[in-house]
Amino acid sequence: MFLDDEEKLEPTEASNEEEQVDEQAEQDLQAGIASGLEDVHIVQLVKESFLDYAMSVIVARAIPDARDGMKPVHRRIIYSMNESGNTPDKPFKKCARIVGDVMGKYHPHGDQAIYGTLVRLAQPFAMRYTLVEGHGNFGSMDGDEAAAYRYTEARLAKLALELVRDINCNTVDFVDNYDGVDQEPVVLPCRFPNLLVNGSNGIAVGMATNIPPHNLTEVINGVIAIAHNPGITTEELMQVVKGPDFPTGGTILGRSGIREAYETGTGSIVIRSKCHIEERGDRGAKQIVVDEIPYQVNKATMIENIANLVRDKIIDGITDIRDETNKEGVRVVIEVRRDVIPEVILNQLYKMTSLQVSFGIIMLCLINGAPVVAPLNKMLQTYLDFQREVIARRTQFLLEKDEARIHIVIGLIKCHDNIDEIVDIIKDSATPEEATNRLMEKYGFTELQVQAILAMTLRRLTGIETDKLEAEKHQLELNIAEYHRILSSQENITEVVVKELEEIREKFGDERRTVISDMAATIDDEDLIPEEEIVITVSRSGYVKRLSSDTFKAQHRGGRGVRGMSTNENDVVDSIVYTKTHTDLLLFTDFGKVYRIRGYQIPEFSKSAKGIPVVNLINIEKGENLRAIIACDDYPEDQYLMFFTADGLIKKTSLSQYENIRQNGKIAINLKEGDVLLDVKRIHGNEIVGIAASNGKVCSFESDEARPMGRDTSGVKGIELEEGDKAIGVTTQTEGHFILAITDKGYGKLSDAETYRKTKRGAKGVATIKSTDKVGKLVAIRAVELDQDLMVITTHGIVIRVPLEQIRVIGRNAQGVKIINLEGRQKVAAIAIVPHEDVIEEGEEGEQVEQAEQPNEENE
Repeated sequence: MFLDDEEKLEPTEASNEEEQVDEQAEQDLQAGIASGLEDVHIVQLVKESFLDYAMSVIVARAIPDARDGMKPVHRRIIYSMNESGNTPDKPFKKCARIVGDVMGKYHPHGDQAIYGTLVRLAQPFAMRYTLVEGHGNFGSMDGDEAAAYRYTEARLAKLALELVRDINCNTVDFVDNYDGVDQEPVVLPCRFPNLLVNGSNGIAVGMATNIPPHNLTEVINGVIAIAHNPGITTEELMQVVKGPDFPTGGTILGRSGIREAYETGTGSIVIRSKCHIEERGDRGAKQIVVDEIPYQVNKATMIENIANLVRDKIIDGITDIRDETNKEGVRVVIEVRRDVIPEVILNQLYKMTSLQVSFGIIMLCLINGAPVVAPLNKMLQTYLDFQREVIARRTQFLLEKDEARIHIVIGLIKCHDNIDEIVDIIKDSATPEEATNRLMEKYGFTELQVQAILAMTLRRLTGIETDKLEAEKHQLELNIAEYHRILSSQENITEVVVKELEEIREKFGDERRTVISDMAATIDDEDLIPEEEIVITVSRSGYVKRLSSDTFKAQHRGGRGVRGMSTNENDVVDSIVYTKTHTDLLLFTDFGKVYRIRGYQIPEFSKSAKGIPVVNLINIEKGENLRAIIACDDYPEDQYLMFFTADGLIKKTSLSQYENIRQNGKIAINLKEGDVLLDVKRIHGNEIVGIAASNGKVCSFESDEARPMGRDTSGVKGIELEEGDKAIGVTTQTEGHFILAITDKGYGKLSDAETYRKTKRGAKGVATIKSTDKVGKLVAIRAVELDQDLMVITTHGIVIRVPLEQIRVIGRNAQGVKIINLEGRQKVAAIAIVPHEDVIEEGEEGEQVEQAEQPNEENE
C-alpha cells in the first residue's frame, strides 16, 4: 500500500510526541547548565572514571606495600585483631567476631573476602610464616575450603606481634577510616621484612604481582648485608638470600631464573616435587613416594591428573596411586610394575603433571605510593629505609616522653624538699589557679610541674620517696642520652635496626625448606629426549621446524623430490641445517645479532607443516631475519667464527666469545649502515675462504689474512665489489675439496677447488659459472666432498636429495648438469650438504649442458 503525496506530508501523532520529548530534553539540558551542571563528553567521563578505578585497585586493593608487604585488607585484619586484644597470650576468638570488627571499623567490603584473607593468613601451606593461629578447619592442600566463620576461631601468631610492635610510639602515620569515626594506620611498623618473607600475589588492572616467599633468616641477613654495604651486587646478595623458600618445600631447578628475577624484578623458576623411590614388599617391586609438592599445587587435582594419564595410557607402568598424607606431612605413593624403571616413570610425571611446575616471579609492589617492579636490592633497601624511619620516629617519641617525665621528676624532687610549705600554700589558695601562680612564683616551678603536683593526692604528695625519684631521674638521664646518641647519626639508627632484626632472626628464624639444585635444571627436557640427528628448516618469512633426519631419503639427480616444507605464495624455504637434538644452535640474523637455543627446543612437525615462527623461540625484532645457524657442542678459544656481509666485509672472532648468549641475544657483529649479515662460517685453523659475488666472481684467500677481532666490531674488506654488486655466498676449505655452484633454475656443477685460484683478501676474484637465460643466476656456492649428499629446496617447498658422486666433476667455467626439474615458476631457494644415504628411488637422467661461450679468467 502506498501513500499519496498529501498523506506523506502530514505529521503523525507519534512524530509530534518525539519532537516534544526532544524539546523538553533540550530545555532540561539548558536549565541544568544554567544551574551549574557541566556538559561532559561521555567518552572522556568513562576514560577518567576507569583510570580512577584502576588506580584504586592498584593502590588500595591488589598490590602490596613494599614496607610492610601487606594489602589494605591484610593490614586491617592484623591491626584490628591487635586492637581488640586478640593476641597469642589470650584465648581464641570466633572468626565471625573478627570479621565483624574488621568490616565494621575498617574494611566495608564483603565478609567472605575478609574471611578468605583471614583463613589464608592461618594456612601453613600458603604462608611461609603464618601470621594468624587458627583453631578449627582452615582448609587443606587438597583444595578443601575452611569451615564457616561461625565455627572457626583465631588469634594473632607470635610473629604477627612484630608487625604491630611500637605502633603506639608514633612510628607510622594514621588516617581516618571510611566513616571518619576511627583511625587506621597507613602502614604497619613491620619489624621484619614481611613482603619477601611471606610473599604476595594479586591481579590489579593492567598489572599483576607474584612475589614468592623466602626464608626469614636469609632475608634478614640480606637486609643486614645491604645495611653494611649499600652497593652490594646481586651475585653477592644471592650468597645470602639464596632464593625463594616455599612453605611446601620442593626443589628449585637452577639459579638462572632466580638471578634474573633478583636483577630485573621478573623471572621464572621451575619447582619440582621432592620424591624418593623405595622397595615395596619382598618381590623386588618398587614405588615412588612424593614427600613434598610444589607451592600452590592442589594435591587432589594432581593425583587425579596422574590417574587420568594412566587411564588414557599416556603413561604406562603405574599400577596404583594412594594418598597417605597425615599430620606428619605429605606422602603420595605411586606403585609401579616390576618390569619398568621407576626413574623413567618419575621423569615422565615431572614432564606431564604438576609434580613439576613453573612459577613466574613478578616483584611488583608499591614504593612511595606508585607500583614498581623492583629488583631484590631495591626491595631490601626500601625496607631498610622504612625501618630507619620507624626507629627514628620511635626514638624521637621516647625522647620527648622521657624529657617530659624527667621534667616532672625534677619538680617532684624539689617539691619533696619544700613539702610543708608547698602543702600550706595549696591549703591557703582559694583556687587551683591561685595555687599554681604562687608555687611558680615562689619556687620557680613550671606550669607542667605544678599541674603534676596538684594532681597528686595529699597522701601521695606527702609520701614522695626521694630515693626512687632520684633513681628514676638517673635512668631517664641515661635514656635521654642514648636517644640523643641514636638520633645523632644515620649509622647509629642503622645499628639499632640491625640489632633488633638480629633478635627477631634468633627468635623466629628456621632452616630452609626448599632445596635449590644446580644439576637438575636441564633434566626436565634433555633426559626425556633422545639424542638423534635432525633436520632444521627455516623459511624466509621466519618459520622454523624440526624434522627427523630420515624424513628425506636420497634420490638420483633429476628426481622430482618430496615435499619438505609447506609454503604459500608469499613464503619460501630459505635454509636447512643438519644437526642433533642436544646440540647448541647459534642463530645469526641479518641485523648482526646472535641467539642460542638447543636443537630439541625447535618443535617437531610433519613434512607438510609450516612450522612455528622464529619469533616464538627467540626475541627478534620486527624485520629481523635468520641468516645462519651454527651447531656447537663446545666453544674452544682457538676456533673462530667468520662473518660475511652483503657489502663484502668479513670479521673473524673467537668462538668462545659466543658461549654465554642470553635469551634476548647479543650483538654478533657491528654492521655499518645499509649493510646486512650474509653468512657465518666456523673456521678451523688457517682455511681457504671463498666469497662469491652476484656477478659470478669468487675471491679466495687464507682466513689468517683476517686478524681476530672482538665481538662488537665491524670487520675488514673481504672482496672488492663492483658498483651495485653484492656478495651472495661463501665457501671454506674444511667443507670439502670440490666447489659446488647452483643456479636458481636448478643447474649445478662440481669443480675441483684447486681450479679456483687463490688471491688476496679484498681482491675482485676469479670467474665461476656464467649466467644465461637457460641456466639462471648463481644463487649458492659450497665447498663439498663427493661422499656427501646435496639437498635442494625450491621456492615451492620441494626437497630433493642427490648423491654428489652422481654429479660429474667438470671445469670451473662449465654450466653443469640439471640437478632438479623445476615446474612452472619454481626456483631454487636453498641448498644444504648432508651425510650420504643409500639411494631408495630412481630418478630421471639429467642432461649435460655445455656453455656457449667460455669466459676468460679474470685477474684480481
